Amino acid sequence: MIFTNKYTYILVLGLFFGACTSVKKTELQEQKGNYISQVWQSDRGDGTYTNPILYADYSDPDVIRVGKDYYMTASSFNCVPGLPILHSKDLVNWQIVNYALEKQIPEAVFNIPQHSKGVWAPAIRFHKGEFYIYWGDPDFGVYMVKTKNIYGKWSVPVLVMEGKGIIDPCPLWDGENTYLVHAWAGSRAGINSVLTINKMNAEGTKVLDEGQNVFDGHDKHHTMEGPKLYKKDGYYYIFAPAGGVENGWQVVMRSKNIYGPYEDKIVLEQGSTIINGPHQGAWVTTPDDASWFIHFQDQGVYGRVLHLQPMQWKDNWPLIGKDFDGNGVGEPILSGVKPVNGNSLPIMHPVESDEFENGKPGLQWQWYANSSVKWSAQIPGSDYLRLFAISQKEEPNLWNVSNLLLQKLPAPNFTATTKVKLTTEWDTPDKKAGMLLMGKSYAYAAIAYHDEKYWVQQTSCINANEGTLEKLIEEKPLNSNEVHLRMKIKAPNAACKFSYSENGIDFFEIGQEAIAEKDLWISAKIGVFAISQPNVRMGGYADFDWFRITK
Repeated sequence: MIFTNKYTYILVLGLFFGACTSVKKTELQEQKGNYISQVWQSDRGDGTYTNPILYADYSDPDVIRVGKDYYMTASSFNCVPGLPILHSKDLVNWQIVNYALEKQIPEAVFNIPQHSKGVWAPAIRFHKGEFYIYWGDPDFGVYMVKTKNIYGKWSVPVLVMEGKGIIDPCPLWDGENTYLVHAWAGSRAGINSVLTINKMNAEGTKVLDEGQNVFDGHDKHHTMEGPKLYKKDGYYYIFAPAGGVENGWQVVMRSKNIYGPYEDKIVLEQGSTIINGPHQGAWVTTPDDASWFIHFQDQGVYGRVLHLQPMQWKDNWPLIGKDFDGNGVGEPILSGVKPVNGNSLPIMHPVESDEFENGKPGLQWQWYANSSVKWSAQIPGSDYLRLFAISQKEEPNLWNVSNLLLQKLPAPNFTATTKVKLTTEWDTPDKKAGMLLMGKSYAYAAIAYHDEKYWVQQTSCINANEGTLEKLIEEKPLNSNEVHLRMKIKAPNAACKFSYSENGIDFFEIGQEAIAEKDLWISAKIGVFAISQPNVRMGGYADFDWFRITK
């Protein structure tokens, strides 16, 4: 992705305001509920915040408030577990607390990476004491999961509406009636830019009719999708983005009748600002009935980062952000006063670093496909993550390898470091483990074993999605089977340099700079892996002591 000088400016500005305090390992262990990032923080500590509130790929966010608590979910596509659940007390400071989808179904399909498929644009709602999440799988239809305890186990997915290209669903319980609005994916349905409403049963588990088209965006709002359905002061409102993820805008439609006709109005646009494509998100209120809007901004390789905008109502129309140029349409703000302030509200951030306590990865991690208990040991009492060297089989590269443990890029600039020990068993060659920057093109640093010796390698693969082979850029001999690996990521294009150390103090660069490339519909990701080449003796494992994100 090519950034303009304005983008460079906003990244620098954001880093200035987003600077925060360093946290030592012992403090991290004590602050499990209050993780403070070293590389990005929106809360300035003085009652104000700066956008983005999360500089990470939480695509298509939806947010609700239950009492004084805010809960958010987002698209997870092929990554598992899916449907992340984040919690906040003030809409600025967020924490990952759970996932609603343990495995994607049909399991046989999603046991291998299904890039760009899976969970699209979910909607989260709270109804009669239960939390519901609806999402559209473009190849199978609309699914729903629910729970009474958002921190606990969610139900098995229910297929609410079967069909190709039915995406971005959102329910509305309205007295004795229950509705579901959704959009269409042109790649599967053959149409797009149209919104449709179906009636559902009271339980929200099944649609009852073919549906009624209620809005056609072809004339003014091409690529309309992601609808969210609300009711306020006698009006039905549909919030929906249009114009595409990179350069689109936010539309609101209203009608006194659920089926229309609907009036439409653009309520948020880039305008005079440097925030491209401000749209797709959620309207949420505070306990004092103030309105706010959380939306994403496409940042290329970094994914769809999240912004928080104030929202006002005038003549029964919302205005989001601030109308800088006086044309009646809101534009996104860079900073403002927090929605909720109080001395008891801590600064926190989704966890990035991991000490792998009890041998388990933290909630920030996802696999590239449905996971298997065979991939990692996760023995209680362990203080490292043991990944088994699973065969790559006949795959030409890592693009369709499932056992990659990855997390989102957490900021424009950061350093990631890990310590890994590779045990080959029976001196078997062609096994490796390391640290990965993953996307359509990828690169990694790894410890490998061949010719009866351990080596540190830097490897890259250009256009991995097209089946190209990896290229070994450089390798150097090691004195043991243990090494520290490090990657440094720099804006504006997430350029990456790898280095290694045998003592944890002196680091030496290896290989060449890699330019990150996003995956299909998701950002580039970072993480760890352990693999074996096919047709070699089974066995081998890698122990990762920790994984740390620092400035």
